Amino acid sequence: MHGRVKIKSTAQQEEEKRKEREKKLKAFVSARDAVLKKRSAGEHDEEALQLSQQLLSSNPDFATLWNYRREVLLHLETLREKDDVQKLYESELHFIEACLKVNPKSYGCWHHRTWVNTRLPQPDWTRELGLCDRCLSLDERNFHCWDYRRTVVKESGVSVEQELQFTDRLIGSNFSNYSSWHYRSTLLPQLHPQPVPDSTPNTGSSPTASPQIHSHRVCEEQLLKEYELAHNAFFTDPNDQSAWFYYRWLLGRGCLLTIILLMRALDPLGHEKETLAHFQTLKEVDPMRSSYYSDLCSKFLIENTILKMEYAEVRVFSLSNKSLTTLCHLDQLLLVTHINLSSNQLLRLPPQFAMLQCLEVLEADDNAIEGLEGLHHLPKLEEVSLRNNQICKLSDLESLASCTKLTRLDLRGNPVHKTANIESELSQLLPLVTALSL
Repeated sequence: MHGRVKIKSTAQQEEEKRKEREKKLKAFVSARDAVLKKRSAGEHDEEALQLSQQLLSSNPDFATLWNYRREVLLHLETLREKDDVQKLYESELHFIEACLKVNPKSYGCWHHRTWVNTRLPQPDWTRELGLCDRCLSLDERNFHCWDYRRTVVKESGVSVEQELQFTDRLIGSNFSNYSSWHYRSTLLPQLHPQPVPDSTPNTGSSPTASPQIHSHRVCEEQLLKEYELAHNAFFTDPNDQSAWFYYRWLLGRGCLLTIILLMRALDPLGHEKETLAHFQTLKEVDPMRSSYYSDLCSKFLIENTILKMEYAEVRVFSLSNKSLTTLCHLDQLLLVTHINLSSNQLLRLPPQFAMLQCLEVLEADDNAIEGLEGLHHLPKLEEVSLRNNQICKLSDLESLASCTKLTRLDLRGNPVHKTANIESELSQLLPLVTALSL
């Protein structure tokens, strides 16, 4: 009837949509083929920029086209004056911003924008910081924008304090902001670090200024303020998890020990360097358990050395200069003939040392060894070096009398050398020792 709107059936609507999609796809494929053909031919001209711009405007995630645009821009850069180059890249920034409106989380867009700013003769980092502010106000969890912001902050010289105030604004407007809480946790140790006590001994001379050493922890005063901030978030929305995660970070000592154990499970030798660094950090931030971390680190170092020895198939075992505080896994060293434990922090040689029935030479210089209870009934032991330790009494050496092949003993740098008639006493205690150094 006249004057009545004809209602299309669902089938008709779907068919029209299909035809529209096919039309767009055909145009896209045609433009794509034209661009790729120009790239294959090595053509770097304005037309290449225009064609790639048409495609990227509808699909900003086409990484190949971003790569091609960079090639074209680098070529055009060589043909233009400095002012024209500035205009060329300024225009590119406007185009990228339009693409970000299509897909604010396009990796290709953010990566290309970073590259363009490195090519700009006079980059405007203040403008870029404003762009980040606008994007994060629309979506505070845009991690591509967060990564880009870190680059902008580094290049523009924005202070850590300003960035901390930025997180204040974001968290104040929305407590449920994981990214802002996390960013805050990376800024606080830089702005409010916890000083590490200076362990340098006082020589009695006039005090001199020394550089302040800081840990990776946040100072106590600032922690109290952060607790209050997290508490406010709890009261606002107790069910929101973001503030609780941040609160756990404030209370905890981190997950370094878990990371160490995972590294041990995956590749103990390959991750040895990182493991040692993590142990050092643990001892700094958690001094109450420093001895535990030292003993555990010693255990892992011994295990690593045993692994290396198995691969090399040798009977010489060296653990010198490893800062060892304890000895373990001696049952794995039954066939070892030579052990070097020098320059560590050992206080004693444990009774388990008696298992080393094949041991011929022991070097344990520069430790703090007070007792030798483990050195008894070692039938093949011929040489022992214990320079610069803490052996004080002759009775501390009595266990050596059971080592019937011991002929060389070095005790230089030990308090026992002050004992009256030490040489004659030792000759009676150890009559087979022919080379004695005091």
